[in-house]
Amino acid sequence: MNSRERVKLALEHKEADRIPIHDSPWRATISRWKREGLPEEIPVGEYFGYEIVGIGFDSTPRFPIKVLEKTEKYIIETTSTGAINKNFRDYSTTPEILERPIKTKKDWPPIKERLYPDYTRVDWVSAFNTYHRARSEGKFITVNGGWGYDILQGYIRSDQLLMAMVTDPEWIKEMILTLANLNLKMIEMMIEKGLKFDGAFFYNDMGYRNALLFSPETYRQTHREADEMVFSFCHKHNMPVILHSCGNVKEIIPDLIAVGLDCLQPLEVKAGMDLRELKQKFGDKLSFMGGIDVRAMAHPDPKVIEEEIKSKIPLAKKDGGYIYHSDHSIPKNVSFQQYKRVMELVKKYGEY
Repeated sequence: MNSRERVKLALEHKEADRIPIHDSPWRATISRWKREGLPEEIPVGEYFGYEIVGIGFDSTPRFPIKVLEKTEKYIIETTSTGAINKNFRDYSTTPEILERPIKTKKDWPPIKERLYPDYTRVDWVSAFNTYHRARSEGKFITVNGGWGYDILQGYIRSDQLLMAMVTDPEWIKEMILTLANLNLKMIEMMIEKGLKFDGAFFYNDMGYRNALLFSPETYRQTHREADEMVFSFCHKHNMPVILHSCGNVKEIIPDLIAVGLDCLQPLEVKAGMDLRELKQKFGDKLSFMGGIDVRAMAHPDPKVIEEEIKSKIPLAKKDGGYIYHSDHSIPKNVSFQQYKRVMELVKKYGEY
């Protein structure tokens, strides 16, 4: 059984030979692993057998990226959304927001004018090379994109954005629909050019450590129409939808199911997302990807990560509907040997 078949079965709530495996190590983590024994010539996804390959496109206003300041530790640069960010040189953390292009409502129309579908938004050579390689290796191929609150943080400061979602939800809805329509048109364009995707992988962080960043009602006012539109389009093209949404998003799961979500990722443990609880409550309607605590991976006692995996995966894999992933991404405090042990345990407890 290849990866494509394995992931498809999981998303159809059917059991395969074992659970599918995918993950997202930081760039800094991969650098550490190479120093500790990961072969330089083998990509991390190939070495550990990751089974999902994503192909994306540029959905930004495409402002020029400029380096404003660079030190041995930090880099300050503009972004394609017109923002200014400060980040560590290894890009191992969320960037510090220094400036955003939308400060008042009048700043939106000039940006909106730049958000039109265009063939130059896709690196076609790389996209087809990635596609044909992944298809020949039997991988599950997704188209990747995003819109919504998480994307809008690249345009407007989070505190202003959250206020506007309450005081002017129609404006926020317009921005989200603009970005969602751009995503839809670009996916349609890529399909017409011959990229036949197995699924879609979208991202929109909507939670923090304790709860949602905004209420379910605010989600319905600002996001629902856009999500339903794109998810429906994907389903018409036989593409199940995976959504990455960090933090505690339990309150919004019924809404996500209602608009057609197929799989939720990454299920952050430290934010209160318990894979076992979610599987029991929503497992007949929703698949899950993630939920294995990266803190347990980094623990010096190997029994801790085994208990984490042993207590979750056998329950989560029952009747399909589960794909292994960490509960966010693999930080650089997880050693190469520790992660190899994680993969051994996932395969051990993930067999059917």
